[in-house]
Amino acid sequence: TISYSIRLRPRFHRQASLPFGFPSSLHKGVFSETGVIKLGFRKLDNMTSDVASHVSVGALSAIFDDNKVSEREPVVQCLQIRSLPPQENGQERYKVIFSDITNYIQTMLAAQAIHFVTDESLKKGCFVKLKMFQANVFRGKKILIILDLEILTGLGECEKIGEPKPLEPKAEEDEKTQPTTISSNNFYGQRPQSGPLQSNNRTPFTRSAAPNPTHVTTYPIEAISPYSHKWTIKARCTSKSNIRTWHKRTGEGKLFSVNLLDDSGEIRATGFNEQCDMLYDVFQEGCVYYISSPCRVQIAKKQFTNLNNDYELTFERDTVVERAEEESDVPQVRFNFTSIGDLQSVEKDTTVDVIGVLKDVDETSQVISKTTNKPYDKRELTLVDNTGFSVRLTVWGTTATDFSTVPESVVAFKGVKVSDFGGRSLSLLSSGSMTVDPDIEEAHKLKGWYDAQGRSDTFSTHASIAGGMGASTGKNDDFKTIAQVREDQLGMFDATDFFTLKATVIHIGQNNVSYPACLSERCNRKVTELDPGQWRCENCDKTYPKPEYRYIAAIRVSDHTGQLLLTCFDESGRLIMGITANELNEAREEDEKLLNEIYQEANCRTWIFRCKAKADNFNDQPRVRYQVMSARPIDYSEEASQLADIIKSYNMEEAI
Repeated sequence: TISYSIRLRPRFHRQASLPFGFPSSLHKGVFSETGVIKLGFRKLDNMTSDVASHVSVGALSAIFDDNKVSEREPVVQCLQIRSLPPQENGQERYKVIFSDITNYIQTMLAAQAIHFVTDESLKKGCFVKLKMFQANVFRGKKILIILDLEILTGLGECEKIGEPKPLEPKAEEDEKTQPTTISSNNFYGQRPQSGPLQSNNRTPFTRSAAPNPTHVTTYPIEAISPYSHKWTIKARCTSKSNIRTWHKRTGEGKLFSVNLLDDSGEIRATGFNEQCDMLYDVFQEGCVYYISSPCRVQIAKKQFTNLNNDYELTFERDTVVERAEEESDVPQVRFNFTSIGDLQSVEKDTTVDVIGVLKDVDETSQVISKTTNKPYDKRELTLVDNTGFSVRLTVWGTTATDFSTVPESVVAFKGVKVSDFGGRSLSLLSSGSMTVDPDIEEAHKLKGWYDAQGRSDTFSTHASIAGGMGASTGKNDDFKTIAQVREDQLGMFDATDFFTLKATVIHIGQNNVSYPACLSERCNRKVTELDPGQWRCENCDKTYPKPEYRYIAAIRVSDHTGQLLLTCFDESGRLIMGITANELNEAREEDEKLLNEIYQEANCRTWIFRCKAKADNFNDQPRVRYQVMSARPIDYSEEASQLADIIKSYNMEEAI
């Protein structure tokens, strides 16, 4: 280590608030009265020194300090990129560590910034300009949510510059730090204003229609994450469920949910028990509200929502909900329509939006749920569109009993589930919504088409591609083809079904194939990385220097009758991949060529799988999951004997 005397460049004088133009992030003890800074650096080569001069030294600390002037678009170096453990919805997620030479900080890439990793433009050692981000303190840790950045390709890539230290929060900052959204049109990165401090006995919501001055700055829905704390969103309630109750041995309760929309995205919010009583009558479909934290943000339960969001909200006791007077700046609804003619190419159980002309309306009827033995009201509708196809759509509950829309109206449905019953049919989910004669371009076109020619057209239905609907009559662990698994509806009934399958692996997902697990015997719970070299298991209350990665891989297999998606856990995953999840994770981080070879070796191999089929029921709709219990390679001698037995069963010798 040697000493350098560095005279400040003019650009520092424009931004500094100290007498000689020094950046406020530098300690006062490092400069002299002549305006020369004396610092200790490792000796760098000329190229690295030139690159280092572009880095915004001290910028990370300034972002979290209200008393310092932060750069509008700081330049930092990427030190590490790591994929996060798999989420329920399969969304790729990445954690990136950035350095400003003085400090380093862990960041999370928002959904709109993930492409920088997937297209391999963001690499270890490269330099980036942070164009838009949120600053938060989460459980005492400072973290940035990166919404947008720019890769500075002209600076190239190099090894870590300097010896940056972790950016540790001050004790007093834990309470005062608020979320920050900084963009290029906000030079000083002013934090969004939050409402005045609320006491514990405050009213948890208000129905006031007057504009609130604290809502000058609002959060976009797409930016909400578990790391966001003090925020306010302005959103339209596009759908409100009925109050649902449950009764269990551990207790009983009730809940309702709403879908919220702004111009950045949608999110589901749920109120339980007390919050259900307080807020149910406050929310009205079509109205706009300010919603302010505290409000719990958690991973979305995709079985209960069709919205394209990784997270969902749960109202808390102190959540504030206010009616907004100005509503014109919030969109009415957002659709992503699939035409009726294209439904044949949509996989079963997929959630879609559809729009069509209402052709027929059946009477209300009742069905008894197989899982709860409760009656449910239903009504069958027939929709047509200009593709020349019709489809049956079922609505449930009060939507069915209160349905009063007249035929030949244009109706848009958001959040309907595709079934293969009768070829293709649709069912409106409880989280979905229906809009009659919406003022959108698609509706106007359909209305014009129907009035001009559609009223006299004849329509086709989707030809059924479903197999037999009977239940399996064989043994519980029969050898099956994939077509037989589907035709026998294994796993569709109350009992768990087991079957044996000979199939070839045709695809192994490369994202989220493993998770970091606890090292304690018989635990296997997921651990969380607190800092580099610190992994914590909340279940065991222990911290480890590194985790034990375990497989949770999705593989697609095929035989001569079809394809099936299977889930493999650690034991079967090791057998199929040929290596441990730890070794696969090391290859992912260090040797991309080796990683590709591992996947190529594992693909296109044939196995005998013993599988479990079990249904997950929600909204009275079964969803079968197929799990690999064990796998073994083919014993060709045994296989030949089995084929010989099959031939004998056809009495071929007698026929000859």
